[in-house]
Amino acid sequence: MKINERYYPLLATLAVLVLLYGYGIVEHRAFSDTYVLGALLTDNAFLIITAVGMTFVILSGGIDLSVGSMIAFVGVLMAELVTGFGLHPLIAVVISMAVGTAFGAFMGLIIAKFDIQPFIITLAGMFFLRGMCFLINLDSVPIDHPFVSDFGGFKIPLPGRGWISAAALLMLITVIAGVVIAHYTRFGRNVYAIGGDRQSAELLGIPVHGTIIRVYTLSGFFSALAGVVFAFYTASAYPLAAVGVELDAIAAVVIGGTLLTGGMGFVIGTFFGGIIMGVIQTLIAFDGSLNSWWTKIMIGALLFGFIVLQRLITRSFSGMRAGAT
Repeated sequence: MKINERYYPLLATLAVLVLLYGYGIVEHRAFSDTYVLGALLTDNAFLIITAVGMTFVILSGGIDLSVGSMIAFVGVLMAELVTGFGLHPLIAVVISMAVGTAFGAFMGLIIAKFDIQPFIITLAGMFFLRGMCFLINLDSVPIDHPFVSDFGGFKIPLPGRGWISAAALLMLITVIAGVVIAHYTRFGRNVYAIGGDRQSAELLGIPVHGTIIRVYTLSGFFSALAGVVFAFYTASAYPLAAVGVELDAIAAVVIGGTLLTGGMGFVIGTFFGGIIMGVIQTLIAFDGSLNSWWTKIMIGALLFGFIVLQRLITRSFSGMRAGAT
Protein backbone atom coordinates (compact mmCIF):
# COMPACT_ATOMS: atom_id res chain seq x y z
CA MET A 1 0.00 0.00 0.00
CA LYS A 2 1.38 3.38 -1.05
CA ILE A 3 1.76 5.99 1.71
CA ASN A 4 0.36 9.44 1.04
CA GLU A 5 3.19 11.95 0.60
CA ARG A 6 1.56 14.22 3.18
CA TYR A 7 2.68 11.77 5.85
CA TYR A 8 6.35 11.70 4.81
CA PRO A 9 7.47 14.57 7.11
CA LEU A 10 5.59 13.04 10.05
CA LEU A 11 7.16 9.63 9.40
CA ALA A 12 10.58 11.31 9.15
CA THR A 13 9.95 12.99 12.51
CA LEU A 14 9.03 9.67 14.11
CA ALA A 15 12.12 8.02 12.61
CA VAL A 16 14.40 10.75 14.01
CA LEU A 17 12.78 10.45 17.45
CA VAL A 18 13.15 6.66 17.50
CA LEU A 19 16.78 6.88 16.37
CA LEU A 20 17.72 9.52 18.94
CA TYR A 21 15.92 7.82 21.81
CA GLY A 22 17.30 4.44 20.76
CA TYR A 23 20.82 5.89 20.66
CA GLY A 24 20.33 7.30 24.16
CA ILE A 25 19.22 3.90 25.49
CA VAL A 26 22.20 2.14 23.89
CA GLU A 27 24.78 4.69 25.05
CA HIS A 28 23.35 5.44 28.50
CA ARG A 29 21.63 2.69 30.45
CA ALA A 30 19.72 5.17 32.64
CA PHE A 31 18.15 6.70 29.52
CA SER A 32 15.58 3.90 29.39
CA ASP A 33 14.28 4.76 32.86
CA THR A 34 10.82 6.34 32.93
CA TYR A 35 12.37 9.10 35.03
CA VAL A 36 13.92 10.46 31.83
CA LEU A 37 10.58 10.26 30.01
CA GLY A 38 8.79 12.10 32.82
CA ALA A 39 11.48 14.78 32.89
CA LEU A 40 11.24 15.19 29.10
CA LEU A 41 7.49 15.73 29.26
CA THR A 42 7.73 18.13 32.21
CA ASP A 43 10.70 20.22 31.06
CA ASN A 44 9.28 20.71 27.55
CA ALA A 45 5.63 21.13 28.55
CA PHE A 46 5.47 24.91 28.15
CA LEU A 47 7.31 24.78 24.81
CA ILE A 48 5.02 22.10 23.36
CA ILE A 49 1.89 23.95 24.53
CA THR A 50 3.19 27.08 22.79
CA ALA A 51 4.06 25.07 19.68
CA VAL A 52 0.53 23.61 19.46
CA GLY A 53 -0.84 27.13 19.09
CA MET A 54 1.95 27.97 16.63
CA THR A 55 0.96 24.93 14.55
CA PHE A 56 -2.46 26.43 13.81
CA VAL A 57 -0.86 29.76 12.90
CA ILE A 58 1.62 28.16 10.49
CA LEU A 59 -1.04 25.85 9.05
CA SER A 60 -3.02 28.97 8.15
CA GLY A 61 0.02 30.43 6.38
CA GLY A 62 0.91 32.89 9.14
CA ILE A 63 3.48 33.32 11.90
CA ASP A 64 3.34 34.51 15.52
CA LEU A 65 6.48 36.08 16.98
CA SER A 66 4.79 37.28 20.16
CA VAL A 67 4.48 33.93 21.96
CA GLY A 68 7.73 34.16 23.95
CA SER A 69 6.88 37.63 25.21
CA MET A 70 3.34 36.43 25.97
CA ILE A 71 4.75 33.69 28.23
CA ALA A 72 6.82 36.22 30.16
CA PHE A 73 3.96 38.76 30.32
CA VAL A 74 1.45 36.24 31.67
CA GLY A 75 3.93 35.10 34.31
CA VAL A 76 4.73 38.65 35.42
CA LEU A 77 1.05 39.64 35.46
CA MET A 78 0.16 36.55 37.52
CA ALA A 79 2.97 37.24 39.98
CA GLU A 80 1.78 40.83 40.41
CA LEU A 81 -1.82 39.74 40.94
CA VAL A 82 -0.82 37.09 43.51
CA THR A 83 1.92 38.91 45.42
CA GLY A 84 0.85 42.53 44.89
CA PHE A 85 -2.94 42.23 45.08
CA GLY A 86 -3.22 39.06 47.18
CA LEU A 87 -5.40 37.18 44.68
CA HIS A 88 -5.60 33.39 44.64
CA PRO A 89 -3.42 31.94 41.85
CA LEU A 90 -6.47 30.42 40.12
CA ILE A 91 -8.11 33.85 39.88
CA ALA A 92 -4.81 35.27 38.62
CA VAL A 93 -4.67 32.48 36.02
CA VAL A 94 -8.15 33.28 34.71
CA ILE A 95 -7.43 37.01 34.46
CA SER A 96 -4.00 36.54 32.86
CA MET A 97 -5.25 34.01 30.32
CA ALA A 98 -8.22 36.23 29.45
CA VAL A 99 -5.83 39.13 28.80
CA GLY A 100 -3.48 36.93 26.75
CA THR A 101 -6.31 35.48 24.67
CA ALA A 102 -7.80 38.92 24.06
CA PHE A 103 -4.42 40.24 22.90
CA GLY A 104 -4.12 37.33 20.46
CA ALA A 105 -7.61 38.15 19.13
CA PHE A 106 -6.60 41.81 18.78
CA MET A 107 -3.57 40.91 16.65
CA GLY A 108 -5.69 38.54 14.57
CA LEU A 109 -8.28 41.29 14.01
CA ILE A 110 -5.64 43.72 12.72
CA ILE A 111 -4.07 41.05 10.49
CA ALA A 112 -7.42 40.00 9.02
CA LYS A 113 -9.21 43.35 8.66
CA PHE A 114 -6.27 45.39 7.36
CA ASP A 115 -4.59 42.55 5.43
CA ILE A 116 -1.21 43.19 7.09
CA GLN A 117 1.58 40.64 7.14
CA PRO A 118 1.42 38.60 10.39
CA PHE A 119 5.19 38.95 10.77
CA ILE A 120 4.90 42.73 11.26
CA ILE A 121 1.92 42.69 13.62
CA THR A 122 3.21 39.88 15.83
CA LEU A 123 6.67 41.50 15.89
CA ALA A 124 4.99 44.63 17.23
CA GLY A 125 3.13 42.43 19.71
CA MET A 126 6.40 40.86 20.81
CA PHE A 127 7.96 44.25 21.62
CA PHE A 128 4.78 45.56 23.25
CA LEU A 129 4.34 42.57 25.58
CA ARG A 130 8.02 42.49 26.53
CA GLY A 131 7.86 46.19 27.35
CA MET A 132 4.73 45.62 29.44
CA CYS A 133 6.64 43.00 31.43
CA PHE A 134 9.21 45.60 32.50
CA LEU A 135 6.48 48.16 33.14
CA ILE A 136 4.87 45.78 35.64
CA ASN A 137 8.08 44.64 37.31
CA LEU A 138 11.80 44.96 36.63
CA ASP A 139 12.96 42.06 38.78
CA SER A 140 12.36 38.36 39.21
CA VAL A 141 9.37 37.76 41.49
CA PRO A 142 8.80 34.49 43.39
CA ILE A 143 5.23 33.19 43.41
CA ASP A 144 5.02 31.87 46.95
CA HIS A 145 1.62 30.23 47.47
CA PRO A 146 0.53 26.76 48.66
CA PHE A 147 -1.42 26.19 45.43
CA VAL A 148 1.73 26.71 43.37
CA SER A 149 3.63 24.29 45.63
CA ASP A 150 0.84 21.72 45.26
CA PHE A 151 0.99 22.13 41.47
CA GLY A 152 4.73 21.48 41.50
CA GLY A 153 4.33 18.48 43.81
CA PHE A 154 1.54 16.79 41.83
CA LYS A 155 2.72 13.45 40.43
CA ILE A 156 1.15 10.46 38.70
CA PRO A 157 3.57 7.54 39.19
CA LEU A 158 4.92 5.64 36.18
CA PRO A 159 6.58 2.20 36.21
CA GLY A 160 10.12 2.64 37.44
CA ARG A 161 11.18 5.95 38.96
CA GLY A 162 9.23 8.22 36.62
CA TRP A 163 6.08 10.23 37.01
CA ILE A 164 3.70 12.50 35.11
CA SER A 165 3.71 16.01 36.59
CA ALA A 166 0.86 18.51 36.48
CA ALA A 167 2.68 20.48 33.77
CA ALA A 168 3.12 17.33 31.66
CA LEU A 169 -0.51 16.34 32.15
CA LEU A 170 -1.71 19.79 31.05
CA MET A 171 0.55 19.58 28.02
CA LEU A 172 -0.80 16.15 27.00
CA ILE A 173 -4.38 17.41 27.37
CA THR A 174 -3.47 20.42 25.22
CA VAL A 175 -2.00 18.20 22.49
CA ILE A 176 -5.12 16.00 22.46
CA ALA A 177 -7.33 19.10 22.27
CA GLY A 178 -5.18 20.44 19.44
CA VAL A 179 -5.51 17.20 17.49
CA VAL A 180 -9.29 17.22 17.91
CA ILE A 181 -9.61 20.88 16.87
CA ALA A 182 -7.33 20.48 13.84
CA HIS A 183 -8.73 17.26 12.43
CA TYR A 184 -12.30 16.89 13.71
CA THR A 185 -13.83 20.38 13.55
CA ARG A 186 -14.95 22.69 10.76
CA PHE A 187 -12.60 25.35 12.10
CA GLY A 188 -9.66 22.99 11.68
CA ARG A 189 -10.64 22.15 8.11
CA ASN A 190 -10.95 25.86 7.35
CA VAL A 191 -7.44 26.49 8.70
CA TYR A 192 -6.01 23.83 6.38
CA ALA A 193 -7.98 25.22 3.43
CA ILE A 194 -6.76 28.80 4.00
CA GLY A 195 -3.16 27.69 4.39
CA GLY A 196 -3.36 25.54 1.27
CA ASP A 197 -4.87 28.16 -1.02
CA ARG A 198 -6.45 31.29 0.42
CA GLN A 199 -8.06 32.44 -2.84
CA SER A 200 -9.70 29.06 -3.39
CA ALA A 201 -10.90 29.08 0.22
CA GLU A 202 -12.55 32.47 -0.33
CA LEU A 203 -14.22 31.22 -3.52
CA LEU A 204 -15.55 28.22 -1.58
CA GLY A 205 -17.22 30.54 0.90
CA ILE A 206 -14.92 29.83 3.83
CA PRO A 207 -14.94 32.74 6.34
CA VAL A 208 -11.27 33.60 5.88
CA HIS A 209 -11.16 36.72 8.07
CA GLY A 210 -13.08 35.13 10.92
CA THR A 211 -10.91 32.01 10.80
CA ILE A 212 -7.69 34.03 10.89
CA ILE A 213 -8.93 35.99 13.91
CA ARG A 214 -9.75 32.72 15.69
CA VAL A 215 -6.34 31.28 14.76
CA TYR A 216 -4.48 34.10 16.52
CA THR A 217 -6.96 34.02 19.40
CA LEU A 218 -6.13 30.33 19.80
CA SER A 219 -2.41 31.07 19.63
CA GLY A 220 -2.83 33.75 22.30
CA PHE A 221 -4.74 31.29 24.49
CA PHE A 222 -2.13 28.52 24.16
CA SER A 223 0.84 30.84 24.71
CA ALA A 224 -0.92 32.32 27.76
CA LEU A 225 -1.48 28.78 29.06
CA ALA A 226 2.20 28.09 28.45
CA GLY A 227 2.99 31.19 30.51
CA VAL A 228 0.89 29.83 33.38
CA VAL A 229 2.63 26.44 33.19
CA PHE A 230 6.07 28.05 33.02
CA ALA A 231 5.35 30.34 35.98
CA PHE A 232 4.03 27.46 38.10
CA TYR A 233 6.90 25.20 36.97
CA THR A 234 9.53 27.74 38.08
CA ALA A 235 7.39 29.22 40.92
CA SER A 236 8.52 32.65 39.75
CA ALA A 237 8.17 35.26 37.04
CA TYR A 238 10.83 37.29 35.23
CA PRO A 239 10.47 39.93 32.49
CA LEU A 240 13.26 38.31 30.44
CA ALA A 241 11.79 34.80 30.68
CA ALA A 242 11.20 32.81 27.49
CA VAL A 243 13.40 34.99 25.27
CA GLY A 244 13.69 33.19 21.92
CA VAL A 245 10.95 30.65 22.69
CA GLU A 246 9.06 31.82 19.60
CA LEU A 247 11.92 30.47 17.48
CA ASP A 248 12.02 27.22 19.45
CA ALA A 249 8.26 26.82 18.93
CA ILE A 250 8.62 27.38 15.18
CA ALA A 251 11.46 24.86 15.12
CA ALA A 252 9.32 22.27 16.94
CA VAL A 253 6.50 22.80 14.42
CA VAL A 254 8.82 22.46 11.41
CA ILE A 255 10.66 19.44 12.82
CA GLY A 256 7.21 17.99 13.49
CA GLY A 257 6.53 18.06 9.77
CA THR A 258 4.28 21.11 9.32
CA LEU A 259 4.83 22.95 6.04
CA LEU A 260 6.06 26.50 6.66
CA THR A 261 3.93 27.84 3.81
CA GLY A 262 0.81 26.35 5.43
CA GLY A 263 -1.86 23.85 4.55
CA MET A 264 -0.01 20.67 5.51
CA GLY A 265 1.00 19.28 8.89
CA PHE A 266 -0.14 17.55 12.06
CA VAL A 267 -0.45 18.69 15.67
CA ILE A 268 0.83 15.32 16.87
CA GLY A 269 3.93 15.93 14.75
CA THR A 270 4.54 19.14 16.70
CA PHE A 271 4.44 17.13 19.91
CA PHE A 272 7.08 14.75 18.53
CA GLY A 273 9.13 17.73 17.30
CA GLY A 274 9.16 19.25 20.78
CA ILE A 275 10.16 15.93 22.32
CA ILE A 276 12.99 15.57 19.78
CA MET A 277 14.38 18.93 20.90
CA GLY A 278 14.16 17.77 24.51
CA VAL A 279 15.85 14.45 23.71
CA ILE A 280 18.75 16.29 22.05
CA GLN A 281 19.22 18.44 25.16
CA THR A 282 19.05 15.36 27.39
CA LEU A 283 21.58 13.45 25.29
CA ILE A 284 24.03 16.34 25.53
CA ALA A 285 23.48 16.55 29.30
CA PHE A 286 24.09 12.79 29.66
CA ASP A 287 27.26 13.01 27.57
CA GLY A 288 28.73 15.71 29.77
CA SER A 289 31.61 16.55 27.42
CA LEU A 290 29.66 18.64 24.89
CA ASN A 291 28.83 22.31 25.17
CA SER A 292 25.13 23.14 25.50
CA TRP A 293 25.33 25.06 22.23
CA TRP A 294 25.53 21.71 20.44
CA THR A 295 21.77 21.58 21.04
CA LYS A 296 21.33 24.56 18.71
CA ILE A 297 23.69 23.04 16.14
CA MET A 298 21.81 19.75 16.01
CA ILE A 299 18.39 21.45 15.90
CA GLY A 300 19.66 23.67 13.08
CA ALA A 301 20.85 20.62 11.15
CA LEU A 302 17.46 18.95 11.61
CA LEU A 303 15.69 22.10 10.41
CA PHE A 304 17.82 22.15 7.25
CA GLY A 305 16.86 18.55 6.59
CA PHE A 306 13.14 19.02 7.17
CA ILE A 307 12.97 22.21 5.12
CA VAL A 308 14.59 20.40 2.17
CA LEU A 309 12.15 17.51 2.63
CA GLN A 310 9.23 19.94 2.64
CA ARG A 311 10.51 21.55 -0.56
CA LEU A 312 10.75 18.18 -2.28
CA ILE A 313 7.19 17.31 -1.24
CA THR A 314 5.77 20.64 -2.44
CA ARG A 315 7.53 20.19 -5.78
CA SER A 316 6.06 16.72 -6.04
CA PHE A 317 2.54 18.04 -5.35
CA SER A 318 3.05 20.85 -7.88
CA GLY A 319 4.11 18.31 -10.47
CA MET A 320 1.06 16.15 -9.74
CA ARG A 321 -1.27 19.13 -10.10
CA ALA A 322 0.38 20.20 -13.36
CA GLY A 323 0.04 16.68 -14.70
CA ALA A 324 -3.63 16.58 -13.71
CA THR A 325 -4.34 19.76 -15.68
